[in-house]
Amino acid sequence: MQQSPHFPQSQSVSAPAVDSAAQLSNLQQTYTVIPRVRPDTPLLDSIAAPADLNALTTAQLITLADELRLFLLYSAGQSGGHFGANLGVVELTIALHHLLDTPQDQIVWDVGHQAYAHKVLTGRRDQLATIRSKDGLTAFPERAESVYDTFGVGHSSTSISAGLGMSLALRYQGRTQTVACIIGDGAMTGGMAFEAMNDAVQQDADLLVILNDNDMSISCSIGGFSRHLAMLWESGYQVDISDAGEPVLCQRPDMQGFDRRKRHKEMRDVPQLEDNLFKAIGFTYFGPFDGHNIPELLRVLSLAKQMKGPVLVHIYTTKGKGFAPAELDPVGYHAISKLPVEVKNDTQAVATEKSVSNTKPALKYSQVFGQFLCDKAAEDDKLLAITPAMEEGSGMIDFARQFPERFFDVAIAEQHAVTLAAGMATQGVKPVVAIYSTFLQRGYDQLIHDVALQNLDVMFAIDRAGLVGEDGATHAGVFDFAFLRCVPNMLIAAPKDENECYHLLNTCYEYQGCTAVRYPRGVGTGAVIASPAQTYNVGEAVVESVLGSDDAPKKLALLAFGTMVATAQQAAESLIDDNIESGCQIHVVNMRWVKPLDTALLEKLLEQGVTHIATLEEHMIMGGAGSAVNEYLLNESPAFKNNRPAIINIGIPDRFVAHGSQAEQMADCGLDVKGVVRQLKQLLS
Repeated sequence: MQQSPHFPQSQSVSAPAVDSAAQLSNLQQTYTVIPRVRPDTPLLDSIAAPADLNALTTAQLITLADELRLFLLYSAGQSGGHFGANLGVVELTIALHHLLDTPQDQIVWDVGHQAYAHKVLTGRRDQLATIRSKDGLTAFPERAESVYDTFGVGHSSTSISAGLGMSLALRYQGRTQTVACIIGDGAMTGGMAFEAMNDAVQQDADLLVILNDNDMSISCSIGGFSRHLAMLWESGYQVDISDAGEPVLCQRPDMQGFDRRKRHKEMRDVPQLEDNLFKAIGFTYFGPFDGHNIPELLRVLSLAKQMKGPVLVHIYTTKGKGFAPAELDPVGYHAISKLPVEVKNDTQAVATEKSVSNTKPALKYSQVFGQFLCDKAAEDDKLLAITPAMEEGSGMIDFARQFPERFFDVAIAEQHAVTLAAGMATQGVKPVVAIYSTFLQRGYDQLIHDVALQNLDVMFAIDRAGLVGEDGATHAGVFDFAFLRCVPNMLIAAPKDENECYHLLNTCYEYQGCTAVRYPRGVGTGAVIASPAQTYNVGEAVVESVLGSDDAPKKLALLAFGTMVATAQQAAESLIDDNIESGCQIHVVNMRWVKPLDTALLEKLLEQGVTHIATLEEHMIMGGAGSAVNEYLLNESPAFKNNRPAIINIGIPDRFVAHGSQAEQMADCGLDVKGVVRQLKQLLS
């Protein structure tokens, strides 16, 4: 590759402050076991705030990186949570906090999977073991948690937009702080990132964007953008930065352990670096640089942060860096569960192992979906499946292997995923969009305009519906009933267990039109999936049980949606056992459908003399399934005019629910059995 005439000669590059080659050996500490005992980290323990990094030498910063990585390994074993991405940004986090005057300077993280090291260095080291637990640290940056968390994040691709907003506001106020946005190569595929970069150039904003390229998001990064980054790497060259802040084209140092010249199956001619995407749209581009080389990071970032206008520094890192199993399996180690308590008694350990091995675990709902997808695809060649970068999380690994030509991972691009499905549906195929409830919010406009308005034949498999435990408010899927049921042409199903989930997926797939099946995170009740696949009647509920005497003076219709059916049954049994007042009869109803409602059953219950109605859902009360019942009774029900029962809607109150275990969140909202019984007693009294 010839020297580009557009760049100065490479000898004008400044030398690192220390001999980086001599120091690199200290950057390669690799661990194979997660420590169970708090490791000795004297230098890390001396850091109370980012300002404490200012006095450290480069050699000390390198030592700090090893201690911080070891501490993160220990903390992850204690609390679980995001793992690989945090290990990969240890050196970058240290370099940023060493060079920037935070919190006056603004560091904006994307997604938040990579912010644990940032939390440790910003005064939260001793609290890190509480992460993701009730009343503990959040799993993501959160403004209310620390002044160093400049922007709350949970979804991807937001950092450049938020950082640009900060930069423009600072400029308007005549302030000159640095704004640094850290975004991964996976998050960069999101449309917001490109919208923000386009605007940053238009505004000529002073903005430092650091592209953390590890060839991964949660899974391996895909698509044209990922291929473009691979080509920049495969060129063997880099755009370095001179003392004057000028781009300098030179050969990249041969860094052992970072050879990814075979990142992609397709090997194409490598473009000239001056023709890269970022430079083409108006950013000043530098890179790619080794993101684990602290001396190199300090040199490059210290110069880049002084430059005017939009600047992008491209670094390459290894997800799971420093923990050998995670480096070999970055997908599997994206997040981990906390380590189980060690059992020291050998006899007890053997007994525990046998009891576990003899118990068949319940399926996760994502596994149920994956099983349905493969089964249906085997009999219907019109089925195509789409995911926005959630192949593993949505349970689609087997489908992708068995039907690769019918599997479409569109990267982190939810809006595109929905309209892509709409386009497919116009050509006589049946697209299935597998998407988390919280991420479908991003594709809402497309769902209305591109799918529902045209009444196209698209099915949405909505995972992680309801409360999601430790991931907290950013990932909670508690708004989908409300934002879906107001859209014409939509059908919404809410299964009570794994078996019903399988058959409702089949029912909605067979339906010609816009449908959604909404199911929760985690495992089900252990219900066995019956074969063959059934097709339920659309809009037909099921009376699960009738408890109590027919001549009881109070008759309660307990209308439960989705997985709350089991809770409703337990609560009803508890109420009957308590012999409330002079007696009560309870009809436990599995509503099964949010839209359309089984209005015929509602009318029948009213005609039978129901005196009380309670709706139960793992969703916001406001606008949810209970609201749909209220609307029908008040506006359309003939029987309700003659029999006006007392009504209560039980669900999630009008607030964001903080992280904790799912059981703790349910109890906090009054959605556990005890909380439901309490509210039903109030209704009946």
